Amino acid sequence: MKNIYKLFIFMVIAACGSAEENKTETVQEENTNEIAITKQQFENQKIELKELTNHTFNKSIRSTGFVDSPPENRANVSTFVGGYVKKTPLLIGDKVKKGQLVVVLENTEFIEIQQEYLEISEKISYLKSEFERQETLYNEKIASEKNFLKAKSTYKSSLAIYNGLRKKLKMMNIDFVNLEQGNISSTINIYAPIGGSVTKINVSTGDYVSSTSSILEIINTTDHIHLELLVFEKDVLKIKEGQKIKFNIPEASNQSFNAEVHLIGTSIDEKSRTVKVHGHLENEKTNFITGMFVNAEIIINKKTSKSLPKEAVIEVDSNFFVLVLKSIKEGIYTFEKVKITIGESNESYVEIINSIDFTNKQIAVKGVYMLVSESK
Repeated sequence: MKNIYKLFIFMVIAACGSAEENKTETVQEENTNEIAITKQQFENQKIELKELTNHTFNKSIRSTGFVDSPPENRANVSTFVGGYVKKTPLLIGDKVKKGQLVVVLENTEFIEIQQEYLEISEKISYLKSEFERQETLYNEKIASEKNFLKAKSTYKSSLAIYNGLRKKLKMMNIDFVNLEQGNISSTINIYAPIGGSVTKINVSTGDYVSSTSSILEIINTTDHIHLELLVFEKDVLKIKEGQKIKFNIPEASNQSFNAEVHLIGTSIDEKSRTVKVHGHLENEKTNFITGMFVNAEIIINKKTSKSLPKEAVIEVDSNFFVLVLKSIKEGIYTFEKVKITIGESNESYVEIINSIDFTNKQIAVKGVYMLVSESK
């Protein structure tokens, strides 16, 4: 009987122990969403607490493109008559002013053209006076009509040759003052049609260049540069003139720059199914180079919402959580992991859709990763 009583006591104690163990497991299970740390841990990890703040989110269309300059700010320097390069004093990157000497060409043809001009200019005075004399005689019925018409024809055709040669020499930048004094030059000077920077040089000393050759290229990036963006067909109807553009030069800088939609193309490229969008820069003094590749966002809408820094958000199996301060007792900080619903986002912030659940609550916005790591 005594042994049966001892067995009964043992079973009761075992049952109580089992119940207590189950109770402990339940408490732990209920507290899996809580993280407790000491004040020293809080300070060492430099944890920061903040409430939700308002932040503006941009709804935008992403595009790519390049920095460009308008046609009037870009010049391909060429020659009207072929010749050999005698002098080219410039290097790529050199700054030039409008009217500055950029290349000197030499050719025996330049001599022949000047000779023809001097010869015809000497004749033109005589032919003019002969034409006027024959005209007077014809009007007084002294000379025949045949002689008058012959003098007229000779003078007019010679005058056309004279004017043509003069125009040609002017395009060749020949100095008429020196030429009419008998100073014939075997060289011609070519001057910069615009001011800017030399971006291409296609010749060297001694090269022959024809009238179809491009000698060098000058681009003016001081007066005006712009963006040429490529937007896909599906997005183009959302874009309006005046919309803001944010862009960066990924190969050169992480800095963001601002521009504005100025013109929208009216035709679609058949191969890429894109439309060109022309954007004006907000600050044209920035040292951009034409041809630079850009990544851009055209902002089509804005909204202001409650948000948190991205580093405050924890992602677990495609669900998102934040750590909300639940209590501070006796130097122990207790945080609760609370699920959130996110909306728009950008590089730094994320929109919190269920923001009403976090009114006046302190949320860990820095040191969150370390908090979660230490709790595991």
